[in-house]
Amino acid sequence: MIQKRMKSLAVLLILILMLLTGRLVQIQLVSTESFSGHKVNLIESSVKQRTQVMKIDDGRGDFYDKNGNPILHEVIPVLVLFPFLNKMAWPAEKVANIIQIPAYKLLNELQTAKEPFAFGGKIPLELTEEQSRAINDLKIPGVFAVKQKLEYDGTMAEHLIGTLTRSDELKAKNYPERELSPDTYIGITGLQHTFDEFLLSEGDSKLVFHVDGTGGPLFGVDVKYVEPANPMYPVKVITTLNRDIQAAAEKLTDLHGIKKGGLVLIDIEKSEIAAMVSRPKINQSNPNENSSSKNRMLMQDTPGSVFKTVTAAAAIEHGLVPPGRRFNCDQTIDGKSEPKKKLGTLDFEDSFAQSCNRTFGDLAKELTDIDPDFLQSYGSKLGLIGQTGWQGEMYHSDFKQLDKEELGRVWNDEAVKKDKKIAAHSAIGQQDVQVTPLAVANMMATIARGGEKRMVSAVRKVSFNNGTTAIDFPPKGLEGERISPYTAMKLQSLLRRVVTEGKGTGASLSQLPYEVAGKSGTAQTGIDKRELNKWFAGYFPFKNPKYALVTVKLDSNDQEAGVISLFKEMVEEIHRIETSSPVPD
Repeated sequence: MIQKRMKSLAVLLILILMLLTGRLVQIQLVSTESFSGHKVNLIESSVKQRTQVMKIDDGRGDFYDKNGNPILHEVIPVLVLFPFLNKMAWPAEKVANIIQIPAYKLLNELQTAKEPFAFGGKIPLELTEEQSRAINDLKIPGVFAVKQKLEYDGTMAEHLIGTLTRSDELKAKNYPERELSPDTYIGITGLQHTFDEFLLSEGDSKLVFHVDGTGGPLFGVDVKYVEPANPMYPVKVITTLNRDIQAAAEKLTDLHGIKKGGLVLIDIEKSEIAAMVSRPKINQSNPNENSSSKNRMLMQDTPGSVFKTVTAAAAIEHGLVPPGRRFNCDQTIDGKSEPKKKLGTLDFEDSFAQSCNRTFGDLAKELTDIDPDFLQSYGSKLGLIGQTGWQGEMYHSDFKQLDKEELGRVWNDEAVKKDKKIAAHSAIGQQDVQVTPLAVANMMATIARGGEKRMVSAVRKVSFNNGTTAIDFPPKGLEGERISPYTAMKLQSLLRRVVTEGKGTGASLSQLPYEVAGKSGTAQTGIDKRELNKWFAGYFPFKNPKYALVTVKLDSNDQEAGVISLFKEMVEEIHRIETSSPVPD
């Protein structure tokens, strides 16, 4: 009986020993990088127990404006202190003398530190090159002067640049063949998304210091600076933005109370986005929340009278507006007596300047007899309908710079375009017409260039860390038919008259430092017709065009001017920036 019990106990002990051995094999050899359902990296956890680490750079690529200025970050020399200094005597007075502060300030920050930190708090103290060199010459364990990448707290061009996530699910979906660290970010909106494969981190840059079981330094083991194995990374994405103008655009958009809408500024000669602001702002507590992360400048909406530019182009090219032809602008588009704004009998030029709906409704009915598809056709000719952002072949696949850019449309139902009543309402930018602010800006740039339509770029090139170019994005034209140079010239005159004509809708812009040409638009959007889209689109200087600008306030129920005053102050600010501190292109 005793012998049987001994055998049973021996078998039980052997089984327990086998289980423990199996568990040990799993921990030490099998699941070292993905232990348990939580996918714990045991090697990393072990290293963390015996090291103190200060991350210098997360390794993800960065965005710069066209002049090489960082948009989302800066790199500055900082003083890094390791918490084990609390357990040893070290010459704090020498370090304090170098950076010209009392020593107690260094010691006070150290007392509460549990991990390495850059001295100075949330905004670290920036060192000079001489101070950095002097600190490192002291060779004090746990005291280092290094250059650290600091992310800006601001949200400059946040919708265009885009948002990030560390979602393991999305990483597995987007990069099934790559093993990405749980700390690795990937882009999900904006340029962060479209350029994500370039921007992906190849590893952190960090200071690593080995410590003993009590957290003290293991003397004889030097600090190690660890950086990505590939010296070509992280990359630099050189955008087309002008950081100074972008900052001014952000400030002015908020000052003018644009809660939904924004502005887009295009460099006409290069067909590049110089500034772009979308509102509402991204919810920073949940940056990937759908509604706030959408870029309204790439989303289609109802344009109102801005779209009369398309109808005007078609009427000019079909010879429907000879000198002397006049229109009864005391009537609505449907022929009823105009209850709000009686303009009298106007010619074509004054009809455009004062935005007479009846004129463009009548022209639309005549154009429908000639070509029922005239709105779609001329919208495309002006670069307003269809793809606007840069696209082309890259590494044998089609690549688009702009994320989720909508294409615009004239008709919901192609069958109704022969209906003259519907065509008349569509011709003034109502009914089913939808366009993006970016495309409206591109239309203005196309007219300013004499009818030459081009793709709009947001990025000039991607550079490797050593400065060599990984890929660049040359200017590209938009395919398809264009308006004639004569039509472009006539449209330029019409757009200028909107500003110079005393009764024109843009008359308040006549005294700016740059001569402006443009068109206003007000569109009814709410079912009860109390919500309005308000637009002003134009270009400047008139005689030597450099910028096309669109300001827009969407779904607004207030009566403030808003967009025209924003346009005005933006022009003034650009003039101030370019005349006070011109920067190389």
